[in-house]
Amino acid sequence: MDLFAADRLRLVEAPPPRLSPRDRRAMDDAWDAAVRANPALFDGPVAGCTGLEHDERHGLVLTWVRATYRYYVLRKVPGATVRLPSLFVSVAQPADDGRLLVGRMASWTTSPGRWQLPGGSVEPPPDGEPLDLAALRRHAARELAEETGADTPADDLTPWQVTRGANGSVGVLFQAPPRPAARLHERHATLTAAERALGRTPELDRLALVRSHADLADLTGPHVSYLAPVLCRHARSWSEAAGP
Repeated sequence: MDLFAADRLRLVEAPPPRLSPRDRRAMDDAWDAAVRANPALFDGPVAGCTGLEHDERHGLVLTWVRATYRYYVLRKVPGATVRLPSLFVSVAQPADDGRLLVGRMASWTTSPGRWQLPGGSVEPPPDGEPLDLAALRRHAARELAEETGADTPADDLTPWQVTRGANGSVGVLFQAPPRPAARLHERHATLTAAERALGRTPELDRLALVRSHADLADLTGPHVSYLAPVLCRHARSWSEAAGP
């Protein structure tokens, strides 16, 4: 897992991935099988990530492409020549005591039971509109509201870190202002009640507040690979901000 500072980030669009007839058939078959196993899956538009490089002038340059969710199933297809990493945003939402908010993915999602920061895959903008740091910030604020009920304005989110996992997937992480722990739980409870009244379950069916990577052992279930190193960095920065 790689971590980078996110204060300077430029996004560049590249042509969509080109699939051979064999890869396309394999992708469609794998996607159809995945939908049969989980009918909640939706093949909507998504921005995939094809590169992340250092640049002296711009800091980090991220290359992205327009695709749909079915492209991601190629990662599990033996012999596939295209394996598209994902691009996602997440929000580090601290409580006022320094603990960080994490959520568990609901049973109907693609990763049931997995713990992660609030966030989600990035959608490509309409033609003619840029995908830039401001667009990612707005998307992160929307994901935070939809998953936790926290109504933090996009302008209050600060670019914090960029993560890159072993499979090449890239996450752009933002920091939100601290909120009282009780308020965070109340907002999620209100969201959950509203969703259940409509016969739905929120994407994050449970929230927890954790102080460091050691607290992950108390969570039942797996967690995303970036969570432990991000928690380590958060604990250090929070301690430094608090002072002696």
